[in-house]
Amino acid sequence: MAGMLSMLFLLGQVGSFPDTTAESIPSLQYRKKRAVDRAITILYDNNRFDPYLEARWGFSCLVEGWEKTILFDTGGDGTVLLHNMRQLGIKPEKIDAIVLSHNHADHTGGVRAVLAENRDVVVYVPISFSESFKAALRSLGARVEEVSGMRKICAGVFTTGELGKGIVEQSLVLTTPEGPVVVTGCAHPGVVNIVRTAKEMTGEDNVYLVLGGFHLANEPASRIKDILKEFRRLSVKKVAPCHCSGEESRHLFEQEYGAGYIKCGVGRRTNLRGLEAD
Repeated sequence: MAGMLSMLFLLGQVGSFPDTTAESIPSLQYRKKRAVDRAITILYDNNRFDPYLEARWGFSCLVEGWEKTILFDTGGDGTVLLHNMRQLGIKPEKIDAIVLSHNHADHTGGVRAVLAENRDVVVYVPISFSESFKAALRSLGARVEEVSGMRKICAGVFTTGELGKGIVEQSLVLTTPEGPVVVTGCAHPGVVNIVRTAKEMTGEDNVYLVLGGFHLANEPASRIKDILKEFRRLSVKKVAPCHCSGEESRHLFEQEYGAGYIKCGVGRRTNLRGLEAD
């Protein structure tokens, strides 16, 4: 039943959304810098950073500046995702690969809309995704790569492979001169476990940045503080919690990390060279 529901959601219709792409919109200032920088841009999130973008429950971000331009997760609504991309001047046909972290609709719901605009992509999915979901992707023209263990996507970009039990999930690991950057979808396997895996994969002493959903929205402050201690032990330098991290978690991470905390939400573009906010 879960596989059938996922397929039906995946194949849902893409509706219309107001198109306000006037050059006066601040979001469009992202265009020039995106061409040369290594950066992560949040395209879909329930936290709003750019007032001109639509905030909805879910997550998606664009990873640029490596050999491939990678869309990590696709949010829950393709109409909203494409609207936000248009506002930021991001063309779907520029995407080389899509990585889906796990089989929840708020992370996979926009994939049909993207594939309708660009079929010439590889979609990396955990091998545990239902056969009906993978078949639906192929029917839309995508080449599907099933991921079980660690996998290189291109030079400097890796997936952790499936982690966790129950709700399995893959995360992205990006190599930078300052140390690895970890991008999580919902961190169902545990954000500490994901960070530890990234360190083992890269052999680095520190982690430069952890960005994405930390899955801490319903956790007590005591549990969040324990995770903060683990982050410090793992030498995590900077953090950017969003999506399912929760307001209490975001507040505590900001208190602990100070200048190393990145306030993020839909529309936040983080330049990985010096972690500047554009």
